[in-house]
Amino acid sequence: MRRLILASFAAALCLAPGLAAAQEPIIIKFSHVVANDTPKGKGALRFKELAEKYTAGKVKIEVYPNSSLYKDKEEIEALQLGSVQMLAPSTAKFAPLGIKEFEALDLPWLFKDEATYDKAMKGPVGTWLFQKLESKGISGLAYWDNGFHMTSANRPLLVPADFQGLKIRISGSKIADRYFRDVGSIPQIMAFSEVYQALQTGVVDGCENTASNYLTQKFYEVQKDVTVSYHAHLQYAVIVNSKFWNGLPPDIRKQLDKAMEEATDYTNSIAVKENEDALAEIKKSGKTTLHYLTDDQRKAWQTAMRPTYAWAKGRVGQEVLDLVAKELYIKMN
Repeated sequence: MRRLILASFAAALCLAPGLAAAQEPIIIKFSHVVANDTPKGKGALRFKELAEKYTAGKVKIEVYPNSSLYKDKEEIEALQLGSVQMLAPSTAKFAPLGIKEFEALDLPWLFKDEATYDKAMKGPVGTWLFQKLESKGISGLAYWDNGFHMTSANRPLLVPADFQGLKIRISGSKIADRYFRDVGSIPQIMAFSEVYQALQTGVVDGCENTASNYLTQKFYEVQKDVTVSYHAHLQYAVIVNSKFWNGLPPDIRKQLDKAMEEATDYTNSIAVKENEDALAEIKKSGKTTLHYLTDDQRKAWQTAMRPTYAWAKGRVGQEVLDLVAKELYIKMN
């Protein structure tokens, strides 16, 4: 905490637009936890390119991938303190702030495809969720897609009984915790940067993530079996420190908004192909066996995980569930 406070003080002196010398660029530190060659990593680099171009060098974006600036557990606190100005965490990361509603997006088998997800996040669902962040000094700029989750272990995961007793790493979502318990496994919350070693040493038996993250983090090298289940969706929220963002000169902020809009379109447009390419690379490596669910197996997963929907009411609240149900034309109970 002391380190973050000191860093925040330094940021206020050195980075605040009103305090910086006229000829010095405004620095925006953009921190995230994944590699540069993932959809989110490429999106961050595209935003940097566009932001510096559109502001004619008046803004400099410093991108810090792979938790190189802060561990993912520290990131949001650092953002609130002003030590970092921009983040792109998974939406499950907001629960420790008392904002649990974002976890509704983690419900299993919620989005039937990428188009359904995109429509929901550009509509009332995405807007309503971002409004929840405002009281915490955080503003939401965009939602970035990273596709659907797969699961893995050192044995095939084809039916719910295959999960029995396995320790499965999750990022922190209580919804994910619940649906993995529904199939008999033991969820373990763990920082993203620690997952490879935990899989390698057997601290956890398996995990869930997207194909691009399995490839770039090399999870497939330490998991004998990967099930292309696509049972849940992974999305990120690009967020900023509200005080910093609102304190930017209006003309600068307008150009940054433009850069973010274009970077978001780019990121979301490449997510599907990036994951398809990653899956092909994983298959080509020969280091793990890919499994695809049959219709009956998928139905068995859906049935086993269905109790999570009823349980979610007490976790995320009826209001967000009603909003999601209306937008997606689905039943929550």
